Amino acid sequence: MKAMILAAGRGERMRPLTDTCPKPLLQAGGRPLIVWHIEALVRAGFTDIVINHAHLGHMIEAALGDGKQWGAHISYSTETEALETAGGIANALQLLTSPSNHSNTSITSDTFLVVNGDIACDVDFAPLRITAKEMAVKNRLAHLLMVPNPVHNPKGDFVLRDNTISEEETGQLPRLTFTGIGLYRTELFAHIPRGEKAKLAPLLRAAMQTKQVGGELFAGRWMDIGTPERLTELDRMLRFDV
Repeated sequence: MKAMILAAGRGERMRPLTDTCPKPLLQAGGRPLIVWHIEALVRAGFTDIVINHAHLGHMIEAALGDGKQWGAHISYSTETEALETAGGIANALQLLTSPSNHSNTSITSDTFLVVNGDIACDVDFAPLRITAKEMAVKNRLAHLLMVPNPVHNPKGDFVLRDNTISEEETGQLPRLTFTGIGLYRTELFAHIPRGEKAKLAPLLRAAMQTKQVGGELFAGRWMDIGTPERLTELDRMLRFDV
């Protein structure tokens, strides 16, 4: 089973930092944001990693290489311009579902893990490998990790009830914020032409109508690193932890 780190965004809110450095390579705690994800994924057994890129993508490839130094095997999905989340995933489907060229096995999976490159978290990704195996049995197309709403997203995104995600508007349950971490099956993106821009939210909302989106609440540390101020805050937190 493979994992994908989304790294194609321009990072407009992070300017001028991102004028000369792709957002995933911005540093916190002494290392690039994306390296924290790579290390966490490898610890959890996700050693086959696909990274998409657009803005200053050559710098990402130069910095990370083939991933060997972290025990990973990194493949890259190049986008001339950022294709949005669903478009980026659809563009990388061939890499996400093909057998590993470094492995002796020909086993493939139609389910994969996706992590936003501009977040910081202490998620243990290992249990998601079990969840991924259960998705086909439960007829799920996606499984999302949710968190209580941060200050910058007070209204939240979706409702979580009985491990199912919806847009329920009754007010009986609070809306939660999507972490940018999710398991997906290829079927969710099958109709998107390769190289075409597409947003993720409409696909999820359509799948929610048929109760095909599962989810769980994550209670650990999570941050959306969307501004220079949040990057500075994260840097302080990580250096204090060390």
